[in-house]
Amino acid sequence: MTTLNHPQPPRPGHALTRWSAWGLALLIPSVLLAAIATLATERGTRCVTYDECPQVPGALVYGSLLTAVAAGLAALVWPRHRLPAGRTWAVVLQWSAQVLLILLILSYGG
Repeated sequence: MTTLNHPQPPRPGHALTRWSAWGLALLIPSVLLAAIATLATERGTRCVTYDECPQVPGALVYGSLLTAVAAGLAALVWPRHRLPAGRTWAVVLQWSAQVLLILLILSYGG
């Protein structure tokens, strides 16, 4: 007797959990890489050396960082069976805030 191993279809919500976890795991490395890339530019070096930095509101940077972390954690702990569209929007908000944060960091040197 032979049995065939059929792969199980993914359970609903696992993809969102994976996206949220990857976003949280990549948050700090992406911020560090963006900061290094910013400091490698002439404007970035002048910002550190002579304090001639572009005026990007700090509240916007910190707000996008906190939003990315809070939305990512909310998507991770959100029950899969209760309002799945809410988890989807939490992951979309998380990744949008992360992209905004990286772009804000890169704009210092641009």
